[in-house]
Amino acid sequence: MPAKKSSQPPDGLPLYRVLTGPDDAAFCHRVGEAVALGYKLYGAPAVTYNGENVIVAQAIIWPTIERSVARIR
Repeated sequence: MPAKKSSQPPDGLPLYRVLTGPDDAAFCHRVGEAVALGYKLYGAPAVTYNGENVIVAQAIIWPTIERSVARIR
């Protein structure tokens, strides 16, 4: 039987987060780790160029607030 999902993220992490960083393997691992913890991707990633690197941002949410943010959209 699968474990019950917690209503709160582990380690006091926030319900909503925006991960940012250079578009590299480390950033992809950070997003993957957040998804493995139970976060869900929220919206499309944003991408920009700062003159040296491509910078990516990805919003993630904890599933317990998914309905709340859906009403706001």
